[in-house]
Amino acid sequence: MVGLAVVTGVRTWFWPQENSLPAPTKEKAAPAYPVQEAQSVAARYARTFLTWDEGAPEVRAKELARDLPSGTDAAAGWNAKGHQDVLVAQPGAVAPQQDRKRARVHVDVLVSTPAAEPKDKKDKPSAPEQRWVGLEVPVVSTEGRIVVTGQPGIVGVPRSAPPVPEQAVPSVDLPFSESTRGVVEGFVAAYANGTADSVTAPGASIAPLPSGVTLGSLQNWSADNGSSDTRTGTAVVAWKLSGAEITQTYRIELTRVSSASAARWQVAQIQGGAA
Repeated sequence: MVGLAVVTGVRTWFWPQENSLPAPTKEKAAPAYPVQEAQSVAARYARTFLTWDEGAPEVRAKELARDLPSGTDAAAGWNAKGHQDVLVAQPGAVAPQQDRKRARVHVDVLVSTPAAEPKDKKDKPSAPEQRWVGLEVPVVSTEGRIVVTGQPGIVGVPRSAPPVPEQAVPSVDLPFSESTRGVVEGFVAAYANGTADSVTAPGASIAPLPSGVTLGSLQNWSADNGSSDTRTGTAVVAWKLSGAEITQTYRIELTRVSSASAARWQVAQIQGGAA
């Protein structure tokens, strides 16, 4: 017994070494659902599903077959009558089912139907009717791709959004707003004509607006209270585009740029929309 204790150590009789205990097993996390791929396939399928032309029904069936299981009758569910076009197919929420392979994808689709022919040939034809349609597309993730498993269902599109909590409005630094209004006016003018880089702070990179946009006016500029060399404020700008004038709200960041002779404020960043 004494010899055995010397060889093995008395401690190991009562407290086994940690390495001798079995390691706890870790549960493998379920793989994330391929949301982006599901949205892409569902949007493509929704666009084709809600497009029909009684003059060429085979075109629709051929396109639908791309995302259906082989052997599925792609023409089923449509009586081969009527005409409808899809202008936009915007995928939304993806709701995976319990088995984590199947899911339901919501797609908002803007459809257009031809206007009825005027009864009197002298009358001008009315514009095509456009409306938003919701479509829920069932899909499954199998063998590395997303497949539509069956007929989707048309659902409603909310007519209005719910109220949102009010956000505290930052206090305004009126003297600073007045002293930097010219800086912001010069920037938005250059922003519209594609020369924003000439009036922005060093290191800033701001892409120009699309062609055809011109400045109407800077309607308001209010800088938040602050005292640092970086200041932020809200600008309300009216742009002219395609014969219309639209008002937009931006958050603009100014930074103080100093040189040997003077210091000035320049735009460092612009973000569309006030939160």
